[in-house]
Amino acid sequence: MDKLRNVAIIAHVDHGKTTLVDEMLKQSGVYRENQEVQDRVMDSGDLERERGITIMAKNTAVWYGDTKINIVDTPGHADFGGEVERILKMVNGVILLVDAAEGPMPQTRFVLSRALELGHRVIVVVNKIDRPDQRIHEVIDEVLELLIDLDATDEQLDSPMLFCSGRNGTASYSPDVPGTDLKPLFETILDYIPAPEMDEDAPFQMLVSSIDYNDYVGRIAIGRIERGVIRQNQEIEVCNYHDPDAPTMKAKAVSLFQFDGLSRVPVTEAGAGNIIAISGIGEITIGDTICARGAAEPLPFVKIGAPTLEMTFSVNDSPFAGREGKFVTSRQIRDRLMRETLKDVSLRVSDVPSSTDSFNVAGRGEMSLSILIETMRREGYEFQVSPPRVLYQEIDGKKCEPVERVVVDVPSDCMGSVMEKLGARKGEFLEMTPVGNRMKLQFLVPSRGLFGYRNEFLTDTKGEGILASVFERYEPYKGEIARRNTGSLIAFETGEAVAYGIWNAQERGAMFITPGTKVYAGMVVGVCPKQEDVPVNVCRTKHLTNTRASGSDEALRLVPARILSLEQCLEFLADDELLEVTPKSLRLRKSILDHSQRMKAVMRAKS
Repeated sequence: MDKLRNVAIIAHVDHGKTTLVDEMLKQSGVYRENQEVQDRVMDSGDLERERGITIMAKNTAVWYGDTKINIVDTPGHADFGGEVERILKMVNGVILLVDAAEGPMPQTRFVLSRALELGHRVIVVVNKIDRPDQRIHEVIDEVLELLIDLDATDEQLDSPMLFCSGRNGTASYSPDVPGTDLKPLFETILDYIPAPEMDEDAPFQMLVSSIDYNDYVGRIAIGRIERGVIRQNQEIEVCNYHDPDAPTMKAKAVSLFQFDGLSRVPVTEAGAGNIIAISGIGEITIGDTICARGAAEPLPFVKIGAPTLEMTFSVNDSPFAGREGKFVTSRQIRDRLMRETLKDVSLRVSDVPSSTDSFNVAGRGEMSLSILIETMRREGYEFQVSPPRVLYQEIDGKKCEPVERVVVDVPSDCMGSVMEKLGARKGEFLEMTPVGNRMKLQFLVPSRGLFGYRNEFLTDTKGEGILASVFERYEPYKGEIARRNTGSLIAFETGEAVAYGIWNAQERGAMFITPGTKVYAGMVVGVCPKQEDVPVNVCRTKHLTNTRASGSDEALRLVPARILSLEQCLEFLADDELLEVTPKSLRLRKSILDHSQRMKAVMRAKS
């Protein structure tokens, strides 16, 4: 069966993976001529479409001539690196996409190093060559430097290079000759990516690389058949490489599916080399090996990198608890978090020893945790979360913390403030590359140092800066880093905020609420420029007097409130604050609501 190719598309975020897959689907005849198609059809989730990012890897398949090409569209964000690592076990080669203006970015380096380690063949595609600020020839050199830097073999250094515009659906072999369609890309995949090795006579064996979930059939295992043939209703058993002593699990392959275009097609049997989906195995998880009954041989599985960040999810105990959410109990929150771990391999959920209502949730980064919070919120869950904190490790008797490789692309005149801020956050400067009238800077910064920095970064670069980071390694603890240099404005009493109260409070700092917002004592309603918390009474009304002077009732001028997004709320949180999350509201609050008890806790901490 030489007429099969398995490839993954890997790249940094926003370099155009999903858009390119769209065009490959169109040009391979997946759609009818008159079919109306939405953009980025592979990003099927609401959050993926809203944010313009891929969160979960997706499988699709296209036909080019009589050859079937299985394509896996992977996420570009470093926080979803767990997805990318395991997907690479399913394929025989990768298409590495690099933006013609930005060049290789941190995540490009991360996913490429993983592909090279597995010995995959790489097709380099310089994408977005129609950008006005493209610098194709420099980017070609940067990609070659990156390959050398990652110890690529001679064959991998000799990878074919194509020049594409994913949006226009064109590819060419030369940067100076524009293409007309994606034919060069399809031809290169067929010529350069090897067909999977087939041994259909040996007993069936398949490594589970991805899990889908369906309310009707439960978990669906997705992976590439390593050897043998599987038939519908065949007796199978499940084993795991990292748990060799555990008894194997007996099961039956109830239904089999292959990918064709955007749909899953039921099949009665499938042979080695194919990427398939199997339903009917209850407790299957990523990294398990499915084998023919009586021939259990687990396949080695790449250990997913450990989480670097943790937050505490707990039951909402604010005065407004239970008003807006559908699922509010600790059992419901726990079940939902456990269900998420079935799909997300890089997520860990554990109980907090001192509390029955709280759970520690550890993940790869702020982005992946904020996506989980937003998803749960939309499903009707109500809960509260703590500020993110890094997970330390003890290596050779030393306390070590996660360090990230940060690449910033900023206008030259903003370079000074970025270097100063990252220096104060224990950032180690690595290198600087001029790119036109902009500068590309690389740093190694502790993960803690990046908490709350992205907002500042956008302000410092007038909204023109690009900041990307990816986990690099653990290094010895770098010392104290100031978390926040501002204080909070805290509501003094429970009630409804009124214009007069906000007008009085706004001279203390920027407000987060508008008149009519319901508040409670201990809720954070604004930010104070000084490094201290200031109680304000936003419910205070104007006392009427029986004498009126002209001008005493002039309209109150209110400064527009700063409405924070979920990510901004998480970045803003101080160590003694929590974020209350409900389907309708995001409320910042102090963990101790009562003012006098909070003051006592502060005094105890100082003594």
